[in-house]
Amino acid sequence: MTPEHRDVPGQTPDNVSTVSRARDFFSVPAPIKRIFDRFPLVTYPSNDLPHSAWSDKRGNRLYVFTDAASARHGRPSFNPQCLKWQAYLRFVGIDVDVIPSNNHASPSGALPFLIPAHPINNNAPIPSSKLQKWAIEQVHCEEEQQLDLRFEVYASLLDHRIRNAWLYTLYLDPEEFEAVARPLYVDPSSTNSAVRTALALQLQQAARTEILKTSSYIDVGALEAEANDAFEALSTLLGDNLHFFDRPNPGLFDASVFAYTHLILEEKLGWQRNRLGQLLRQHENLVQHRDRLLKFF
Repeated sequence: MTPEHRDVPGQTPDNVSTVSRARDFFSVPAPIKRIFDRFPLVTYPSNDLPHSAWSDKRGNRLYVFTDAASARHGRPSFNPQCLKWQAYLRFVGIDVDVIPSNNHASPSGALPFLIPAHPINNNAPIPSSKLQKWAIEQVHCEEEQQLDLRFEVYASLLDHRIRNAWLYTLYLDPEEFEAVARPLYVDPSSTNSAVRTALALQLQQAARTEILKTSSYIDVGALEAEANDAFEALSTLLGDNLHFFDRPNPGLFDASVFAYTHLILEEKLGWQRNRLGQLLRQHENLVQHRDRLLKFF
């Protein structure tokens, strides 16, 4: 006997009649049922990744925020999260083809992601959260987090203090938004002015929400002061070494720092006041660290 036909404890014959009438009410009418019998619902497999001129590449493909010209020449992404992994893969010696993309094209809803040259799990895309694990499997590089307990402590400076100041500068400072964020993230998305306006507001609200996760209100002076403290701590950590934690070669932490320092110092982005750039340039070793790593590109 199926569960639907089991007696319900405490159910009287009147209850059974009521339940039966309720089922009849919610049952599919016969004419509709005949239509679905003739044309049953079909579950289709998930869509493939969007096809583009870049889809024919056969190497490892890293999908990031960038423009077509920069992608062809392998230049750094203009997005810190994307640049972090683009740089890391270069530092450990893994060649990738950089593919221009956006969050809407990402299976996870966020960039970057990678399609490996050699299929893994039916060639499923590798999200950023699994890129380090994949890289270690490819070239047997070290997992830095296990080698130095300071890694996570100093990484938090990037993930919170510097990132919050970056979000404010790029999206909430009116001059910088118009000069830098709009040409990079808004204008390429659509030629429709209404769509552009909606996207701009969405980006600014997302930045505002993210900053307010750690503060009851946005204090620009406090954000800049915290970023300055973070730069000073990173400068002290680097010291006279070529790479962080005195590694012989740059690794994930170097890539994480470079992802911000390069973009903050990149004048081609069109910064106006660039208060973060002013603070960063007070630490010559961080500027030199950025310049050294830029040679990988």
